[in-house]
Amino acid sequence: PCFNEEQGLHELVQACLDAGLGNNIEVIFVDNGSSDNSLKTLKRLTSHQPNFRIVHLNENLGYGGGILAGLREARGSFVGWTHADLQTPPTDVVTAFKMCGSHNTFIKGKRKQRPLSDEVFTIGMSMFESVLLRTFLWDINAQPTVFSRKFFDLWDNPPTDFSLDLYVYHKAKTMNLKVQRFDVIFEK
Repeated sequence: PCFNEEQGLHELVQACLDAGLGNNIEVIFVDNGSSDNSLKTLKRLTSHQPNFRIVHLNENLGYGGGILAGLREARGSFVGWTHADLQTPPTDVVTAFKMCGSHNTFIKGKRKQRPLSDEVFTIGMSMFESVLLRTFLWDINAQPTVFSRKFFDLWDNPPTDFSLDLYVYHKAKTMNLKVQRFDVIFEK
């Protein structure tokens, strides 16, 4: 998902190319109602990359809404997302896709080397959500997130806000998908 990311798109597209994305992995940039020149910049930067596609949304559909729009357009048997702000490098996406084994697999990053205040917040939220939903959930908003298209097709009315990560992770756990985590460093 991209929302008013015009200034960082050149670095993002280059990082995707450097990571080998676009070779065997389709990349969908979702311009989620940006009011800057993100769409124009994306078109210019991706015009010669056949596996780079753009989904343009006239209005911002929210965090989850932007992700869902991209997932609906994805053509692969495994799909997923990460953020356009390069907080996690595109190489993490490659790592996640390499971990995909079966359609019963759910891959999610696990954030490391974060500020203490962020860790405390994550611990608190993880405990609260685990108790509330009666399922152990940890570091819910870590990226990237990758899973089978078959799993995506089973979602029923997923949220379009920031609770999408919680919805998807909880659904994977309650459907007994094999959850695999790997360490990721969240940059500023």
